[in-house]
Amino acid sequence: MIKFTVYGAPVAQGRPRATTVKGNVKLYDPAKSRDYKDYVRLASREYAPPQPLQGALGLEVIAYRPLTSVMQKSLKKAAAAEKGEILPLTKPDADNYLKGITDALKNIMWIDDSQVVEATVKKRYSARPRIEISIWEVSA
Repeated sequence: MIKFTVYGAPVAQGRPRATTVKGNVKLYDPAKSRDYKDYVRLASREYAPPQPLQGALGLEVIAYRPLTSVMQKSLKKAAAAEKGEILPLTKPDADNYLKGITDALKNIMWIDDSQVVEATVKKRYSARPRIEISIWEVSA
């Protein structure tokens, strides 16, 4: 099992943007998503296997979002959020965090994100925003 943490406020995969170049439509990642994927790649390199993993893989992503301003002003609410008693019900969607991570780890942890056959994603609050990532091999 490979486990590592990417510190800083998590960024969900944004909707692709489009532009026209010489009459052809070209899609690209928003700058914020692209930069965060680069950061995840950089943070993951020290945990990466010598060769990208092959075969079926499982993935768990826990996105710890920053406490809201209301929670920061109330010690009681902040403590409840840290314990997981208050959950982030606002956007971005949990699966958008997952998509960004699977794209970022392509050719570093695995050959292609289609190898991920099991996935769990959770959103939580924390005073220390981060994303915790766990990867394991799944046997048939």
